[in-house]
Amino acid sequence: MEGVKLTLALITAILLQWTLRNVAEPLAYIDLPLIIVVYAALQRNTIRALLFGTISGVAVDALSGGLLGANGFSKTLIAYVVSELARRVYLDNVLLRIPVIAGACLLDDLVYFGLHRLFGQPPAGDLLTTAAYSLIGTTIVGTLVYLMLQSVPTEKGPRRKREMFAPRRQTRRRNPIRLNK
Repeated sequence: MEGVKLTLALITAILLQWTLRNVAEPLAYIDLPLIIVVYAALQRNTIRALLFGTISGVAVDALSGGLLGANGFSKTLIAYVVSELARRVYLDNVLLRIPVIAGACLLDDLVYFGLHRLFGQPPAGDLLTTAAYSLIGTTIVGTLVYLMLQSVPTEKGPRRKREMFAPRRQTRRRNPIRLNK
């Protein structure tokens, strides 16, 4: 059920990214597919995150008319880096996810502009202004989307209460004294 929720969110994000660009210019700086790709990577499912990154990046490239594959490569790279980070570091807290989405947005912009420069294509705008506006907009909207996606139940049955700021997992310590031997 989690996969269906994320797939619908990704399709919605791609369509909104394509349409909101024409509605208002400041909304073009919010990278909605990146938010969903990072959320999928934070769920510790690497294959799904890589697939979502590739599909969303190529779809955004095809719809926007940019360098085909630049967004696909950058979002796939972000999905891999964030999923490996989520495997090694405890990131189930909302406050810890804010720097992750900010770093992912910054790295995505740097890779995207780097690929344009590598292939000699003119990018859509200036690197510094685009990265700054995209960092601010995507981080704010991404945090709100994460809170919204966490509040949507994924399974039928008794709904358990989720805390916004989940406590850190406690590891069980083994007793060094063995009484039965």
